[in-house]
Amino acid sequence: MLLDTQTNLVIDHEIEQFFDSESKYTYEEYIQKAVQHVKSFLDRDQFYSGDFASDFGSKRHLIASNPDVRLDIKEALQEIKELYLDHTIAFHHPTYVAHLNCPVLLPAIVGDLVASSVNTAIETWDQSTSATLIEQEMIRWICAEMRLPETSDGVFTSGGTQSNFMALLLARDNYAFKHFGLNLKENGWSNVVSKFRFFCSEKAHFSIKKNAALMGMGYSSVIPVVTDDKMKMKPDALVQAIEKEKQSGNIPIAIIATAGTTDFGSFDPLETIAKIAKEYDVWFHVDGAYGGSYILTETHQHLLNGIEQADSVTIDFHKTMFQPVCSSAFLVRDTKHFKYVSYYADYLNPLEHRDVACPNLIEKSIQTTRRFDALKLWFSLKMTGAKTIGSFLEKVHYLALDLYYSIKNDLYFETVHKPELSTLVFRYTTPGVATDTIHDTINLYIKNTLFKSGQASVASTKLDGKIYLKFTLLNPKSTIDDLLNIIQMIKETGGKYEIHN
Repeated sequence: MLLDTQTNLVIDHEIEQFFDSESKYTYEEYIQKAVQHVKSFLDRDQFYSGDFASDFGSKRHLIASNPDVRLDIKEALQEIKELYLDHTIAFHHPTYVAHLNCPVLLPAIVGDLVASSVNTAIETWDQSTSATLIEQEMIRWICAEMRLPETSDGVFTSGGTQSNFMALLLARDNYAFKHFGLNLKENGWSNVVSKFRFFCSEKAHFSIKKNAALMGMGYSSVIPVVTDDKMKMKPDALVQAIEKEKQSGNIPIAIIATAGTTDFGSFDPLETIAKIAKEYDVWFHVDGAYGGSYILTETHQHLLNGIEQADSVTIDFHKTMFQPVCSSAFLVRDTKHFKYVSYYADYLNPLEHRDVACPNLIEKSIQTTRRFDALKLWFSLKMTGAKTIGSFLEKVHYLALDLYYSIKNDLYFETVHKPELSTLVFRYTTPGVATDTIHDTINLYIKNTLFKSGQASVASTKLDGKIYLKFTLLNPKSTIDDLLNIIQMIKETGGKYEIHN
């Protein structure tokens, strides 16, 4: 049955909202109006409104969809301002020092806008064409920076957790095939796999254990190795752990070193660990999600010596290269290892049509549909430059050092370590109080009170069972005065707890 005239009129009106040549002026209008609201977000005084989760109950009507109501662009933006922009966390704000969330570069935002508007799907050549080549060029660039060989390759991922998953998967399947002739991709599980063991620092990212569990190998397949007083993996302890597992009948298959631990920014001794991995003939993965970008600096390049010997590398551009999420990559020393994640579908990337000149990136990815996340990095390198980005990283490192020396001898603070990257772990202490549980309670009170008030966002972590506060510094526009202002807030809030409790 043909649609009636009234229905046709409704469809004609609604269909104008699609992005195409006929809507380009509407697109321009929408973007301009949206930019005005984002600018108002930048003008906020605090990093957060301080509203509680319960306060959003009164705004539930803004979240829910009403099929009988259609908003114009002005009305929709006003609602999202009240619901989201007025309350969301502002990572660029000088009082936000909690997690690995960086302020973003303007060129990267341009790249993200272009990629989102055009909506390129990057998985096959016939969907992306030249976008494929741009991603490949970004991969070649970072592989070269890491001094990986010509055989190296990589693919953009959603983040460090996915990249680390791919590392463990490739390490497992490669070892199974190389040493036991097992094709786990084709034939599935084998009992010998239950004896496979991964080794990483006790301060390594939680995704190592999580991913081992997701792969069906369990947390127990990951052997934590003790660290020294600088939170770095001890090579001798690594060797002892490997030998102990071998004596128990288990099979070491991979070592995961960390270049920049989440809490302490510590670099495991990569060169030494690379030699141990080679000696035991196991996969060597470097999780450089946080510290990998410091390959662009003069201050930290020596700490990354040895990464060129890695079988695989994780790097997150959205942590320390000032990119909007998501922008991450998983790199391999030899592109042939991507065979463990490849699959050929007749309707998408049939094997018989494989063409090296027109590659299908899905062959290297565990995702199918993927955004063109490499474009924002391309804009950043073209407009800002790798050397300048490296200087930004050096600045936040020196800022962390300045803060460390500023509070190191303060009676109200106990510092854990001298920053190796841009994090500082410390805790507020009350002179004369020796009970750790009291200090734990006060530090959590400080963290929660400052966050709920919208004054500052500081992270917390545990070391030896005790609660500590943590600054993660990723904003090169921050100053030591900005940080000392937060330190003063911490002192005042800690003092208030003591007075009223």
